[in-house]
Amino acid sequence: MPDIPLSILDLAFVGPDETIADGLAGCVAAARLAEECGYTRVWYAEHHNMASIASSATAVVIAHVAAHTERIRLGSGGIMLPNHSPLTVAEQFGTLEALHPGRIDLGLGRAPGTDPVTVRALRRDPAAAEHFPQDVVELQAYLAGASRVPGVRAVPGDGARVPIYILGSSLFGAELAAILGLPYAFASHFAPAALEQAVALYRERFRPSAQCDRPHVMAGISVAAADTDADAERIFDATRRSRVRHFFGRDGVPISDADADAVLASPRGAVVDQMLRYRAVGSPATVAEQLRAFAAHAGADELMIVHQGTTTAERLRSIELTADAGAVVGV
Repeated sequence: MPDIPLSILDLAFVGPDETIADGLAGCVAAARLAEECGYTRVWYAEHHNMASIASSATAVVIAHVAAHTERIRLGSGGIMLPNHSPLTVAEQFGTLEALHPGRIDLGLGRAPGTDPVTVRALRRDPAAAEHFPQDVVELQAYLAGASRVPGVRAVPGDGARVPIYILGSSLFGAELAAILGLPYAFASHFAPAALEQAVALYRERFRPSAQCDRPHVMAGISVAAADTDADAERIFDATRRSRVRHFFGRDGVPISDADADAVLASPRGAVVDQMLRYRAVGSPATVAEQLRAFAAHAGADELMIVHQGTTTAERLRSIELTADAGAVVGV
């Protein structure tokens, strides 16, 4: 089994026959089970204008789940910082830290988390990502009680010291995390291409900081654990089809399973399978072995798992079986 902690990235999935309330109830159930099973943390991602993801108001989701759990760390995976002012983020996460001391993480990304039309609806400046390093430093200062803006303090948030994590899928994030001495989370669960190069760069250039005295790499991986290998493969095939519907579907035009399978068998389908390159699929023993291999390959200090399933029940079972296999190492 991996000798490193396992955590969860919960996409707040809303199934075809579910409501937003159902999806958010699933987040609570998953976090409570993860807490019981010994996972280290659960993060939620900021995505906009996606009917199947309910975590766009990420800080609100974290607050709700934190109120229904006791110990497990909760955070963002991540807040897309160019969509927000550093002061606003400091206030939100300072509030969360005040309500749930010692349990809140702040993962930051620089992508918009949505499509170009929604970017405009967010009133986001397309050039805002260019200021990501400066915004991270400004946010750090607010949370450290050392504001870089004269006369402005984050209240709540001033001096809260919520730990910051840099998220990325390229060398840019790896280098920034290294320079600032912050933990680095690589999005290999959907953008695997630069994993090895980014991790090597991060470790090579890491500078110790007040938050971290050594590098800390978190690597994402998709997991579908079920009672049998065959059941897990069936669940993961459904995940592949859902990706086809997301990337190749048109509004109002359904894509049948047969049509999705045809796409997956075509050159276009290679794009989907490339995104899902890093995955662990099977019975508990199979998944544990695959996680061990991936952890070694990624040079990871922690694995961030996206549990796959077409229903909340399937995702909860995957969480439970991965833990039952002895693959979770608590901290």
